[in-house]
Amino acid sequence: MSDQNEYLKRREEAENFYRKIGSVFSPFFSQKISFPSESFNHLIYKNSRNERDRGTQLLRFKLLPLATKLLEISTTHQEFEETRKEFLIKKKKNRIKVSKVIRYWGIIAIINNRKIKVIVRQVGENGQIHFWSVIPAWVTNKYRDIKLFSTMKGNPNED
Repeated sequence: MSDQNEYLKRREEAENFYRKIGSVFSPFFSQKISFPSESFNHLIYKNSRNERDRGTQLLRFKLLPLATKLLEISTTHQEFEETRKEFLIKKKKNRIKVSKVIRYWGIIAIINNRKIKVIVRQVGENGQIHFWSVIPAWVTNKYRDIKLFSTMKGNPNED
């Protein structure tokens, strides 16, 4: 089987698994955490134009079951970041820019001998809290935009 076919098979399996999740109850947030399609796309793409390398995607697909398990058992978070981002929205047939607060929580743990970080996100003051990403808990030290409050390492918007 070619690498392309293997990748497509793993991606389809991960997408089917992801769709079946729907949401999980988080004791830390005391509410259900949803798994929107936008977040699955985030596992594949860094942004709207750049696809992540295939090895990184496959690793993230493999970590999805551990991410759901971590969200279901974690009662705390290790990282937090709050920032503002501009979004284009349609209003009366016009596109306007709206600035919204975005909050990220990083939950780190060792599950099945793998140290992972699950990133959970909330867009807007009253937005729904949802899964954003899962990564191996590596340490990054990238320069980021000015933050209102941050204890997080790396760039949660891209990770």
